[in-house]
Amino acid sequence: MKAKKILLRLLAIALILFLAYLISHLRQQGEFMSMAGFAQGTTYHITYESKKGEDLQPMVDSLLADFDMSLSIYQPNSIISRFNNNVPGTRADSKFTAVFNKSAEVNRVTRGAFDITVGPLVNAMGFGSTDTLQVDSTLIDSLLQYVGMNKVSLNDGILTKQYEHTMLDVNAIAQGYAVDLVAGFLEHRKIKNYLVEIGGEVRARGKNERRQVWRIGIDKPAEGNMIPGANLQAIVRLNNRSLATSGNYRKFYERNGIKFVHTVNPETGYPVISNLLSATVVADDCMTADAYATALMVFGVEKSIEFLEDHEFLDAYLIYADPDGIFRIYMTRGLQKFIEEQ
Repeated sequence: MKAKKILLRLLAIALILFLAYLISHLRQQGEFMSMAGFAQGTTYHITYESKKGEDLQPMVDSLLADFDMSLSIYQPNSIISRFNNNVPGTRADSKFTAVFNKSAEVNRVTRGAFDITVGPLVNAMGFGSTDTLQVDSTLIDSLLQYVGMNKVSLNDGILTKQYEHTMLDVNAIAQGYAVDLVAGFLEHRKIKNYLVEIGGEVRARGKNERRQVWRIGIDKPAEGNMIPGANLQAIVRLNNRSLATSGNYRKFYERNGIKFVHTVNPETGYPVISNLLSATVVADDCMTADAYATALMVFGVEKSIEFLEDHEFLDAYLIYADPDGIFRIYMTRGLQKFIEEQ
């Protein structure tokens, strides 16, 4: 009888300890919150776990609006617009400086394949903030003289350029940086589980509401596949890393039977023509992933593979078409264990 009482007492103690652990665990888990909106001419979707169920959207919207006043070419009074419009004494803020310095770094590493001074060419093709021009070899040759990172500089916060017609276009890196800023804001608030997506560029940390690692889809780069997530090529399991995809199967237009895509080769001045359909890059920060995804599209398949084998700090998933038009895949070794093929 005495042994039975001791056993019951031990079971009661164990039950109390288990309930205490369960209550403590539940308190540590918060509510998953979601928000969506518009920024930088595109949409954003953010999911995060908040222990207090905080609605952070007003602060996120304020952060993104402040970002636009630095780096949006569609804001006439932004820093980048003032620089492009030759407003004297234009000074860079911390956000502009971060994007400019990373752009210069990627330009150097890719030997010019990534270049934010392609603004005049992007505008001429109809993908910038001005009207489309009648594109021919004479126009391209005249604009190429204004392209090149050596024609712009940033010293002690002062922006200068060699030619007044030189213009910056940071579309290939700015959204990635915006993702980094929002992620940094969430982490500053001690949020450990989140997913930030702006215009298709993504950063994920921790786990989702089902306590699983975040899974991010890579779209099949087929013409007509205009709805993100509707037709996937693969899924990437992403934890504490960032992902960006560049492709020419959605942003293009046709004129006089000629297809104009939004990725411009800074060397030739013309839109990229390649069998590389999309390039997805996974890196520690989204600004880096965004910039290198564009550079790979400029490189094309063979040069991209060679570049990735020489720069192992990047992981990438390339989708290209073989001579028969069949989709083929190349992925870096570091990414293979995180990929789920569809």
